[in-house]
Amino acid sequence: MVSWPIVTVQGRSAVAADRWRTRANALSLLRLAVAPALAAAIVAGRAELATALFALAVATDFADGAVARRYGEASPLGGLLDHAIDATFCVFGLAAHAAAGVVPWPLPLLVAAAFAQYVADSKSLAGRPLRASRLGRWNGIAYYVAVAVPIVRDTLGWSWPGAALVWWLAAALVAATLVSMADRALALWRLRQP
Repeated sequence: MVSWPIVTVQGRSAVAADRWRTRANALSLLRLAVAPALAAAIVAGRAELATALFALAVATDFADGAVARRYGEASPLGGLLDHAIDATFCVFGLAAHAAAGVVPWPLPLLVAAAFAQYVADSKSLAGRPLRASRLGRWNGIAYYVAVAVPIVRDTLGWSWPGAALVWWLAAALVAATLVSMADRALALWRLRQP
């Protein structure tokens, strides 16, 4: 009788651990592991390596959702992990670009803030699904593009888009992120009105 609660607790721990140990989450965690290596490659001016790491990250991002659905591993926890790692990956890449003066410094900071707002606003920590917004979704795609364009351009030896254009497009993304965050805050305020 004394060992029965211990077995139950261990069983619950195993179930909780099994929710984390999925093929889809392994793919997402691989993307997380690539993020600091990508940033280091960008800072070191190793465009070819950065492009290869970026391609690996994009491949895992496309694959994790398909794998989760294929093996019945889709869950709110997995969705949150996927989005958190996407944001972290972009913050690392954009911070490395900002350190090199390629994009404005507010961009990686705003990406982190926008994701934090997204999580808090969606109440995902209470087990509810993340609430997406159209502009936020487009911004998320644009963050990946902002990481990719300078490294792919340099890998291919292209002169276009030039440094000034990349910087100003990233500055426009700063503005779009601020608009998206304001829109999300306004939507939440409206929901709370009687």
